[in-house]
Amino acid sequence: MNDSFELLRALKNAGYPKSARDPFWWPRSGTFWVIVGAILTQQTKWEKVEKSIENLETCGVDRLDILARLEIETLAECIKPSGFYNTKAKNLRALAKAILETFSTFETFQANVTREWLLAQKGVGEESADSILCYACYQEALVVDAYTARLLNAYGYDFESYEALQSWMLEGLSDKDALRRLYAKEISLHELYARFHGKIVEYCKENSRGKVVDVERLGL
Repeated sequence: MNDSFELLRALKNAGYPKSARDPFWWPRSGTFWVIVGAILTQQTKWEKVEKSIENLETCGVDRLDILARLEIETLAECIKPSGFYNTKAKNLRALAKAILETFSTFETFQANVTREWLLAQKGVGEESADSILCYACYQEALVVDAYTARLLNAYGYDFESYEALQSWMLEGLSDKDALRRLYAKEISLHELYARFHGKIVEYCKENSRGKVVDVERLGL
């Protein structure tokens, strides 16, 4: 495999992403729930995040302002399934408050937030920031994660940083004509990035033994 376009094509031909839960792959994309998920999924499985979100909904959380006003103890109890719940509760509520104080509404946040602003918030790293930009705000941000690194490692690639991994992935997606031919239509970079990340996550979950990804099915 020479570049990320070859990987994209192989994953697409293999039928990924298979999940039909959301057009942009992440559940409830375009809503404040992506922010919640991006914080809670740190160092845990998504299934545990879903349980935490169910608990929050049971507590009546259905808007960002309600989340921002929730007592820390109540929030921590709701998100307990996600682990590190005391720290995550503090970071999540602080982020919700900062969004409302800086942008007033979630819609204004979606349209105007920057990666730099997100990275300045406690508990928001590069992967979380890009997840929020891509899936909550529909901005052109490509998320790379541990699955991405493991998949590329199976092909002999090793990257020293998140930025290096992301740059390599983006470089292979620069030929718009090739992308148009692959999809037989115009596709926005936002949709491409969102679904590419989903393809990688789903493939790795289905084809891994421990932290080693079996890439035989991709034929690269």
